[in-house]
Amino acid sequence: MNGTKRASGRRIVLWRHGQTAWNLERRFQGSTDIELTDTGLTQARRSARLLAALRPDAIIASDLRRAAATASELAALTRLDVTHDAALRETYAGSWQGLTHEEILARYGEQYTAWKRGEPVRRGGGELETEVADRAAPVVLNHADKLPENGTLVVVSHGGTIRTTIGRLLGLEAHHWEGLGGLSNCCWSVLGEGARGWRLLEHNAGTLPEPVLGDDV
Repeated sequence: MNGTKRASGRRIVLWRHGQTAWNLERRFQGSTDIELTDTGLTQARRSARLLAALRPDAIIASDLRRAAATASELAALTRLDVTHDAALRETYAGSWQGLTHEEILARYGEQYTAWKRGEPVRRGGGELETEVADRAAPVVLNHADKLPENGTLVVVSHGGTIRTTIGRLLGLEAHHWEGLGGLSNCCWSVLGEGARGWRLLEHNAGTLPEPVLGDDV
């Protein structure tokens, strides 16, 4: 931070958007701009009521409609402005986008298997996971650096982008990122600031974070 003293006790809540029709159909959305379903909007409203209790200091979000609409529910409760940033969009996956899981396996089975093994793969000719982290993680860190002591940043984004961002912030090697697992619609993960950097406090949570008792904290 250019020699300045970093605020301590900060939290980053990485919140996945609500359900879309393509989620139900198991279609790879990527950067395609798909809206929330009515269920997705209901999910966003429920989750927003929970997250508002954390009294966030800032909200940033992908500019894709499914993330922006999710973020707006929290903004309405907290009266915070949402900063939208295209760098928080989901992974661009080229020819995979719009295909179902089964269609991807049928057409790009070898590429899919290599990706699942942790190899650097341009799925559908799109972005590498490391490139997604290269664009998203600096945006998250930049906004986290502006938090007050014990402040909370909510990042509203997409499953793949959240996973790669968490992996980068935790300092994990890219081939280990898949081990974090996915996020359900409108669930979130929480990173907390520790003595040696960011650490994962909650993953794929749908309830408010609870203090860790009896651990090495």
